[in-house]
Amino acid sequence: MGLRTGLTSASSGEPAVLTQLVQLVTPSAETLIIAGVTVILVLLVLSAFFSSAEIAMFSIPRHRVDALVDEAVPGAAIISELKANPHRLLVTILVGNNVVNIAMSSLATALVGFYFDPGTAVLVTTFAITSLVLLFGESAPKSYAVEHTESWALRIARPLKYAESVLYPLVIIFDRLTRAVNRLTGGRSEIESTYITRDEIQDLIETGEREGVIDEDEREMLNRIFRFNQTIAKEVMTPRLDMTAVAYDASIDEAIETCVQSDHERVPVYQGNLDNIVGVVTIRDLIRAKHYGEGPAKLSSLVEPTLHVPESKNVDELLAEIQEDRLRMVIVIDEFGTTEGLITMEDMLEEIVGEILADDEEVAFEQVSDGETLVRGEMNIDEVNDALGIDLPEGEEFETLAGFIFNRAGRLVEEGERITFEHITIEIEEVDNTRIMRARIIIDQPDVVSE
Repeated sequence: MGLRTGLTSASSGEPAVLTQLVQLVTPSAETLIIAGVTVILVLLVLSAFFSSAEIAMFSIPRHRVDALVDEAVPGAAIISELKANPHRLLVTILVGNNVVNIAMSSLATALVGFYFDPGTAVLVTTFAITSLVLLFGESAPKSYAVEHTESWALRIARPLKYAESVLYPLVIIFDRLTRAVNRLTGGRSEIESTYITRDEIQDLIETGEREGVIDEDEREMLNRIFRFNQTIAKEVMTPRLDMTAVAYDASIDEAIETCVQSDHERVPVYQGNLDNIVGVVTIRDLIRAKHYGEGPAKLSSLVEPTLHVPESKNVDELLAEIQEDRLRMVIVIDEFGTTEGLITMEDMLEEIVGEILADDEEVAFEQVSDGETLVRGEMNIDEVNDALGIDLPEGEEFETLAGFIFNRAGRLVEEGERITFEHITIEIEEVDNTRIMRARIIIDQPDVVSE
């Protein structure tokens, strides 16, 4: 009887022991809430990490990454590796960001469920988590990444690479699914272009001038560089009427006098007429032959060959040929082989740095008063438009201001005559024989009536 009683007592005590054991193993609600809040904070940090990574990695330009790799900056090689496949990089960031945001929302809903009914818990969680994610997971980290793009990209490159490895299965699946959807919808598979485009560089130049980083002269020079490869020889050359040349059968003294009077270091040499230019002679060779040569020398022995190029020749290509052949002067011809003009290295340089004036040379643009400017007749229409902020039309049959005037007048003009175009009046200031040397451009400013 005693044994039976003892067994009964032991069996009746088992539920109490099990209950105590379950209470010891199962955490309390307070412990769960503390642990849950801690996990939510960790997830919020991860959300900020992925959001800032997206801005930093796609804001840093490819050419800057290449420069950092060349400088052996820590983290640059990893950035280059990640940006080598920008589509997968974007999928990695989006998958990571969505996983942590959804996990954060689900966990918060479960925690709030301790205090509210399910409907209220969902509503409270939606507003609370949305506010936290927008402020600390999106807005603040992305703003920081915009201001510290390069340094932040270098700092997060390695952790982002680890995240790609951890999420690799999901990344591969969604990467392929996204590419398949892009093919169906006709979307581009490329996320970013490899390098900055020409138009983007010009936009940066204009923005730099507005912000005061680049001054007006620097902006003009940079724009001229961009226009350089679109310029042809005819637009750069010194025209035939302004050429100074010496005959092939002239004496050394005559050639020296021609160079001195024209103030040129070198002049072309022709046989018969200017349509048959055989080469170029320099005053240095002339002086050496006259004073230091052995016996009398002939001009023909000092002539150096030169290059004849069509007037439609691209200046960018021409510069490469001049540098390769070490020429300082080339002759420009038209489609019939007639000499149109010549181009020197100074002419090429002026296309980039602007007008280079000799001591006795007139300026291209002389501001007379507000709205009135004296302009040389041989200036190109596009240069006149850029300098004065006007819009004179360009035609196939003319390229200069003088050509525009002749085209509008339909005949030769004399000093003092005027022609008009829209709100612009052009007065002929100086004529040499049939050439228009200078013209006065008067811009009629319409009266501005304030409200």
